[in-house]
Amino acid sequence: MMMNNILNTPKIRILLIKLRHHGDMLLTTPVIDSLRQKWPDAQIDVLLYEETREMLGTHPAIGTIYGIDRKWKQLGTLKHLQKEWQLLRALRGQHYHLVINLADQWRSAIVTLFTGAPVRLGFAFNKRNNAFWRICHSELVSVENHITQHTVEQNLSILSPLPVTPQSAVTMSYSVDDWHLAQQKLVQNGVGDNYIVIQPTSRWFYKCWDEAKMAQTIAALQQDGHTVVLTAGPDKKELAMIDRILADSPQTGVVSLAGQLTLRQLASVIDHARLFIGVDSVPMHMAAALQTPCIALFGPSKLTFWSPWQVKGEVIWAGDYGPLPDPDAIDTRTQERYLDAIPVEDVVAAARRYL
Repeated sequence: MMMNNILNTPKIRILLIKLRHHGDMLLTTPVIDSLRQKWPDAQIDVLLYEETREMLGTHPAIGTIYGIDRKWKQLGTLKHLQKEWQLLRALRGQHYHLVINLADQWRSAIVTLFTGAPVRLGFAFNKRNNAFWRICHSELVSVENHITQHTVEQNLSILSPLPVTPQSAVTMSYSVDDWHLAQQKLVQNGVGDNYIVIQPTSRWFYKCWDEAKMAQTIAALQQDGHTVVLTAGPDKKELAMIDRILADSPQTGVVSLAGQLTLRQLASVIDHARLFIGVDSVPMHMAAALQTPCIALFGPSKLTFWSPWQVKGEVIWAGDYGPLPDPDAIDTRTQERYLDAIPVEDVVAAARRYL
């Protein structure tokens, strides 16, 4: 009864907590959009890791984004604790009616409890089956079905105790300025309205395809008359990989914006592209969210959890061409390229189907 009274508050105040990587943050947007659909006048705030702020920074349904900066540890114990305490006080001062904790860390549970919100939802994670985790939340939602669900569906299941209709679409937002700045870089490199985006890199190299095969794919698409825009993160290893691909690629019709775009600028470039080709990475999830035709190259990641959600395109899985190791058993620092079993001709053929 108390929950019903609280949830009937016209301008309900809600905090969503998720402390993970960039892609994880993007996949929380169906929860945010579902809450906004139910409560159009709600205050919906988010607590995340500071480095992932850009993923949600222009989302129209979000009010305030609070960030935990993992660099606080470098300030020394006293200043670190001061930052943590300032954050806790700021959150408690919002007097939230509802806190939704999608995270599995103790830190997120403590924040959830400290807000003082009367309704505090979390997941009944098996590894958190103890009294304190239960105390931190007013209700725990079963994770029994998570093993067979995509990450989007897992996130949406937290809403089951609420009178909320799940909205399953992932939304990637960017600003007009993001596109204008990105467009300037495209124009400066002689790229018009007709181009393909290829993201060959991931911060985990075992998710990447052979550079020579990527170059052969680029050559085939360039010969078809398409302009290719290569993108990557600013990491030195990723940029070195782009250099190796460029060295084997045609000298014309191929442009690199690797390391030159923010995530939201990259989203705008993907949104205006004819096609996206990429490995299992954040840009792949952005392409799926933006409904840009997408060819996703997948290796030994858990397809059930991490395939591009509601993708307009195709997933080419290395497991269809040969055996793959258990995703939980992989050394993420390995030099092994598990995608190399994927043939060039299959990727080119898939691309041509969407061009």
